Amino acid sequence: MTPQPNPQVGAAVKAADRAHVFHSWSAQEMIDPLAVAGAEGSYFWDYDGNRYLDFTSGLVFTNIGYQHPKVVAAIQEQAATMTTFAPAFAVEARSEAARLIAERTPGDLDKIFFTNGGAEAVENATRMARLHTGRPKVLSAYRSYHGATSAAINLTGDPRRWPSDNGTAGVVHFWAPFLYRSPFYAENERQECERALQHLEDTIAFEGPQTIAAIILESVPGTAGIMIPPPGYLKGVREICDRHGIVFILDEVMAGFGRTGKWFAADHFDGGIVPDLLTFAKGVNSGYVPLGGVAISSAIAETFARRPYPGGLTYSGHPLACAAAVATINVMEEEGVVENAARVGTEIIAPALAELAERHPSVGEVRGLGMFWALELVKDKETREPLVPYNATGAANAPMAAFGAAAKKQGLWPFINMNRTHVVPPCNITDTEAKEGLAALDAALTVADEHTA
Repeated sequence: MTPQPNPQVGAAVKAADRAHVFHSWSAQEMIDPLAVAGAEGSYFWDYDGNRYLDFTSGLVFTNIGYQHPKVVAAIQEQAATMTTFAPAFAVEARSEAARLIAERTPGDLDKIFFTNGGAEAVENATRMARLHTGRPKVLSAYRSYHGATSAAINLTGDPRRWPSDNGTAGVVHFWAPFLYRSPFYAENERQECERALQHLEDTIAFEGPQTIAAIILESVPGTAGIMIPPPGYLKGVREICDRHGIVFILDEVMAGFGRTGKWFAADHFDGGIVPDLLTFAKGVNSGYVPLGGVAISSAIAETFARRPYPGGLTYSGHPLACAAAVATINVMEEEGVVENAARVGTEIIAPALAELAERHPSVGEVRGLGMFWALELVKDKETREPLVPYNATGAANAPMAAFGAAAKKQGLWPFINMNRTHVVPPCNITDTEAKEGLAALDAALTVADEHTA
């Protein structure tokens, strides 16, 4: 679709936003949100007629792109049949969505508790773990993000946790493996894995295994940096949990539903990892209608077979959201979206990013898989000093701001977090679109290069 400029309407949309919308994670008078006129496939555009290739997939959720006609039609059909219904009833769209999800989750995760998004999924997963074990504590990694509700924000490891940190939440943080910035002084992946597992064992020993209900990890951490766990790590965590009677929760909110080139990122590692609970959202229906959930093992489901689970949501398994999930999963199967993410990631994105890392002094490391990549931007490749300080704001963040502006000037909407840019386009992106975005990224990195040593 060719965007038709309409600046007058855009100005009205912007004025109403600035007058009434309270934006998340923002100082309200310091932001200037783009007024978006429309979106289709891998692109969106503003009211001035500027079109952007979206290398963010929204917030890494439009796994099948914007406005897929089959999913839009399914939502319309569901709205005409049954727009909404309370969660205590059996509804066709809800039942079918749960069946399709359970067919794709690892192992025996065959029961699905629906939520409205990822944070609520984490909230309920940790509640289930605490009730199942009778223990109070949950362990999570420092480099992580699990959502913004009360329990989820405390589990989060990045700086967004700090203003809401609550010491009574029963959360203990630990270091997960990240070889490029290893907290364990490791020289290779094997050492990083062994030392990270030993660190986790030590943390458990000093906290008291009998007090720990769960360990929660993102299968592949998303916003915190797309750090692929080394071979053996998730398997090692699974073994530790089994030995101590700890529930193992994998957060697949961002990494799930094709993002990594498999239905779930857990399928990549050590022959496949089966957690006790798995949280999902985002890509389950490409974000078309808010939906998340928890996939539950048979052992934990049995805990609540004759004991009521003390949790629920008014819109749990909303028919419109579930109809969108059914259509999205079917589209992904019919159109080979998961396979496309794996192929484009391997054949186009991986080699192109490796080449960018060779040519640009600002690119310290490239890592990822499927449609899930991060570029670590640095001042100096030898020292690995980040291009901007940790959690930088204002003038200290100027180099990344300049890089972002350069990308947008090239018609690319980038995902930026701290000193990183992530390459996370829709999983059904075409070869041509991927190459277009990579060329724009190449041009924008020359601006980041200006800030290197």
